[in-house]
Parts: sequence; C-alpha cells; structure tokens
Amino acid sequence: MPAWLLRRILSCLLLVFVLASVVFFAVHLAPGEPRGVQALSEHLTDQDRELIRARYGLDRPLLVRYGQWLGGLPRGDFGWSLAQQRPVGRMLGEALGPTLLLTVAAYALHLLLAVGTALAMAARRGGVVEHLLRGAGLALYSVPTFWLGLLLLLVAGRGLGWLPLGGMHAPDAAFLPPVARLLDLLRHLVLPVLTLALGTFMGTARYLQASLDEVLGQDYITAARARGIGEGTILRRHALRNALLPVITLGGLQLPALLGGAVAVETVFSWPGMGRLTVEALWARDYPVIMATTVLAATAVVAGSLLADLLYHRADPRVRRPQGSKP
Repeated sequence: MPAWLLRRILSCLLLVFVLASVVFFAVHLAPGEPRGVQALSEHLTDQDRELIRARYGLDRPLLVRYGQWLGGLPRGDFGWSLAQQRPVGRMLGEALGPTLLLTVAAYALHLLLAVGTALAMAARRGGVVEHLLRGAGLALYSVPTFWLGLLLLLVAGRGLGWLPLGGMHAPDAAFLPPVARLLDLLRHLVLPVLTLALGTFMGTARYLQASLDEVLGQDYITAARARGIGEGTILRRHALRNALLPVITLGGLQLPALLGGAVAVETVFSWPGMGRLTVEALWARDYPVIMATTVLAATAVVAGSLLADLLYHRADPRVRRPQGSKP
C-alpha cells in the first residue's frame, strides 16, 4: 500500500474518532434524560428510579461509559436502544438499506440532471436557454430541502393524486406479487428521490459547466472544430470526458449534502431510513442510537471522500506518482 494512501486512511479514521467522541460528550452532557427511561420511571420512587438508571448504565461516570462505548466499537457492538428496547445493530440493519436505496437513486438522478443541464448551458452559452436553466436550477438549489419535499408532496401527492404521500410500501404490499411490489416501491421512491436530486444537482451542473468552458479552450478542441466536427459531437465525445474528471472529486463532497438532505426527506416522506431513525433518536435522547448513526454517517462521508481521491488518482494520469517516489 502506498504511504500516501496509508496516511489518508489513518487521517480518515482519526477524523471519525474525533467527531464521534465530540458527539458522545455533547449528547451525554446535555441536560435531561432519555425519554424511554423517563417513561419507565415516571410513577416510581426515587430508589426504583435509580435502579432503572443503573440497569441502563446511566449512573456510571461519563468516562467509564465512554470507555465502554469505545470498547464495543471494534466488535460492532453499538449497545441497546433505550427507547425501543432492542439491539441498535438490528435497528441500523433495518434502516441502512432504505437509506442506501434512496441516496444511490437520488445521486444517479442528480448526475443525469447535472450533466444534461451543463451540456445544454455550454451549448447555448449566453442564450435564453442558459439563463432559464441557470435561474430554475439556482431557485431549486436555494429552496430548503424539507420545503421542496412538502411542495412536491402537496402537488403530486395530495393535489394530483399521482403518487403516494409517504412510506416505503403500501399497507397491503406484503400480499402483492413480486412485480407489483417492485412497482409499488418505485412509486413510493419517486418523490423522495426527486426532492434530493432537484435540490442538489445545480451545484454540480455549474461546476461541470466551468470545467467544460476550460476544456473547450484547449488546442485539441480547436483542432476538432477545424476538421469540421459538429459542436454537439465535440461537447459529448471530446470535451465531456475530460471535464468530468474534477466532478469525480466533487462526487465525494456531494455525499454529505445527500446524507444531510436525507434526514429532512426521510422525515417528510416517512421513509424508514437512517435519517428518520436519527431524528427519532434525537427527540428521544436515545444515546446508543445517536452514537451509532453518527459513526455510520461520518464513516460514509470520509469513505466517499477517500473513494473520490482514489478514483481521481486512477482517472487522471497527471496526478499519478511514479513508483518509489515520495508522496
């Protein structure tokens, strides 16, 4: 393994550790107790209340709880949910799949919209089409995610009745045949994916347009025009491939935006994923669930950034280091 890659991995692990540690002390030092513990001890005596706190380990010193939490991380032991009274790992397993489905589908649509918009704006530089696309995209980019989701929900869901109002499946989805169940899932997926993609694609489109403008000024593009190649062919076959290289790095930076937007989108559309689980855990002050979702989200973000660096290093020969050279 190259030394630069090893240092990059170690710095990512350190970043996740520091972030998770800060969140641990922040949520545990905040005033109040978990809602699940409060509900259990609401009508009990002080002695019984202390027994409940001891059962969940809340009577131990904060540093002791921190050490126990760190000891469980290498084993993948995130503890027991204080609100739902079941293993946190099982809850994460149930929520991770829906969130991955939502974010991957949203990012695919995000890229399609960004590339199409950037090509259209580059082909019609200074025209009406560019100004319309830029204005519409920036308007969507400026709208809060939850507001955009509510707007789509009211228009396409309640107003027109085209799509479901929320959830991941219809109540009778378990009794549907496989094909009908898949179609039901896709219908429930449309509005959340649209909300995430429409709210983020313009940033990538503007970045890609700037990269296209830079590539279109290169000598080989001038030579292609001199040979009589059409502007559309130059954009799609010659300029786009090289202009996409910086977007690889940008893709790693888009992951935090998608994960952050997923929190609001999953709450608005009642999507049973990590974002909704995190919001419910924050309201209930469910410490183990909060810590588990924080570690998982931080790991996903730094892994996306590391993957973007690796892909850029692989795709662009100019940044490759010769064997044996120092990074």
